[in-house]
Amino acid sequence: MKAVVVGAGIGGLATALRLAREGHEVQVFEQSESLGGKLNVFSQNGYRFDAGPSLFTLPALVEELVELSGEPRERFQYHTLDRSCHYFWDDGTQLIAWFDKAKLAVEIKTKLGVDPEPSLKHLAHSAFLYETTAALFMERSLHRAKSYFSKDVLKALVNVFRLDLTTSMHRANERALNHPKLVQLFDRYATYNGSDPYRAPGVLNIIPHLEHNIGTFLPKGGMYTITQTVAELAQESGVKFHLNAPVSRIVTENGRATGVEVNGSVVPADTVISNADVFTTYRHLLPQENAPAGVLERERSTSALIFYWGIAQNFPQLHLHNIFFTNDYAHEFALLKEGKAISDDPTVYINITSKLEPNDAPEGCENWFVMINVPAHFEQDWDALIPKARTAILAKLSKVLGMDVEPLIATEALLEPRTIESKTASHRGALYGTASNDRMAAFLRHPNFSSSIKGLYFCGGSVHPGGGIPLCLLSAKIVHELIESDHA
Repeated sequence: MKAVVVGAGIGGLATALRLAREGHEVQVFEQSESLGGKLNVFSQNGYRFDAGPSLFTLPALVEELVELSGEPRERFQYHTLDRSCHYFWDDGTQLIAWFDKAKLAVEIKTKLGVDPEPSLKHLAHSAFLYETTAALFMERSLHRAKSYFSKDVLKALVNVFRLDLTTSMHRANERALNHPKLVQLFDRYATYNGSDPYRAPGVLNIIPHLEHNIGTFLPKGGMYTITQTVAELAQESGVKFHLNAPVSRIVTENGRATGVEVNGSVVPADTVISNADVFTTYRHLLPQENAPAGVLERERSTSALIFYWGIAQNFPQLHLHNIFFTNDYAHEFALLKEGKAISDDPTVYINITSKLEPNDAPEGCENWFVMINVPAHFEQDWDALIPKARTAILAKLSKVLGMDVEPLIATEALLEPRTIESKTASHRGALYGTASNDRMAAFLRHPNFSSSIKGLYFCGGSVHPGGGIPLCLLSAKIVHELIESDHA
């Protein structure tokens, strides 16, 4: 079988690798000059920055691809963290989310002065949500009837009233936890798929399980090592990559995908897999076909405003992942929902890989990936919003850290919704395609196949099961299984 993959994001790379290992002839066409999509890298003035996703969980999904390729698991190496995040509030409160439950309990008791048992029970509930729903909602297509003839469906149905489908994530956290700062801490996990904890369903409390019960990690060499590893394995398995090769059209004949058009020439294929944003795929690559308007017009997820700062100093109180919380989370999300403004007191995330990879910054310095959540791009005046947000970020960090941060910035780069959209073809710069702000969100994401065009499949963060590295890798696995089943 000849297969063509449109886009070399991590989902597309993993799909290409899986198909090549089955003996299929696979070509990948990527519009940019590098592989990885959002999972990319750059260096500037002696500082190395992972440009996109900064959190790594479920390393077994990458190890599975390594072993599938016949390589030893040690080919992909990573650091195992003893903590998931350092949390900071403006009133001086600091909390380290230790992986060890006993240390976490002491931290909560000492720093917040409350009984840690509700938090530990909430993490146990998160594990229950994962064990009950992951096999159904994350590891298989929700849009094929045979997916529902399994014991996993029965398990989910039996426990449906414990899944918090009819309550918001925020209300579920308020009900379970005994301190407003802990509620805020758990609310933030809605942002992992660009959603709003005040509207997203409580079942999204599945997400903390990945960090707190399974663990957080950092690939040795940085996040881009994931892209490099999967791409190298794919190339060694026979996949052919074409960079600076934008696909202008997916060719269809008689209700079937028959290839792609690149630089005016048609590349024939038996199967086409789009790793591009599903909105872009339909509106730009399939203009001749009827698009599923209901899916494409759903609410966009949030985007991001990211400053890459080379900081000419070490901050021992910071670690790999750090969160500086706003004083009014509800107001921050209300502004995100409105989509026109950014909070004057935003929640700030800082990722510093040089904490574990010293070569990522000059000696005595740190590479800061500084991010806030912002609305998707709907023609806002970003040229006015960005400098205002930069000022607010610096004011917040300087206040909490007790030092003026701006003079320490030795080098700076920027990524914002407009450039996210232009560089990655993500519709309106939304990081995760559609938001998950309703209880049917899992079922309303676009499926991993086309119901009207045979031989056309979809992977990546804008389709089922969702955004983020683990879900993109799972989308590749689902697509591979669908193709093999259909091909047989």
